[in-house]
Amino acid sequence: MSELPRARELGMMGCHVCRLVTAYTDDPKARCPRCHSPLHVRKHASLARSWALLITAAIFYIPANAFPIMRTQSLFDKDDNTILSGIVELWRAGSPDLAVIVFTASIVVPVLKFLILGYLLVSVQRASEWGARRRAKLYRFVELVGYWSMLDVFVVAILSALVHFKVLSRVEPLPGVVYFGMVVVFTMLAAMSFDPRLIWDKRKSR
Repeated sequence: MSELPRARELGMMGCHVCRLVTAYTDDPKARCPRCHSPLHVRKHASLARSWALLITAAIFYIPANAFPIMRTQSLFDKDDNTILSGIVELWRAGSPDLAVIVFTASIVVPVLKFLILGYLLVSVQRASEWGARRRAKLYRFVELVGYWSMLDVFVVAILSALVHFKVLSRVEPLPGVVYFGMVVVFTMLAAMSFDPRLIWDKRKSR
């Protein structure tokens, strides 16, 4: 079976911002006629940008887990919790559903994104031809879960709001939640910088 033609061979190219399909041009100053964003055949320096953003996210993931993410305070007690100790505390406090949500959003999802994005980047750099369709699905999965990665931050915000209704107790967000938010932002930017069309290339990527 012959390979499907590429958009460039058909005289077309797409805008990376609004997805409008326009006539192909090699003018480096060309802009999308709809949103006026610069037009590129491929995302510029996709691999380098994705690696840089992914490594930055991995670095911020360390303080996100090492520093306290929230403080629970009552009349006679004050306790600072990291992500893991907060999960244990929620479980012991009789909120296993919240503990599972925080564990999934704070541990499972970020680690999965690190592993999948790292695997995609390495496979593209090695010009791997194995499982292109599966790797494309993995990329769409990373994009999908990226929107839910802030769930942990939302849980802390909701807990803060709910507990403030009680006069003698309160929950405060601490620096760990800021680092975790940065992890989420950088992993989302890394996924956005990655050009999934590189998966289908059978040549060494630049």
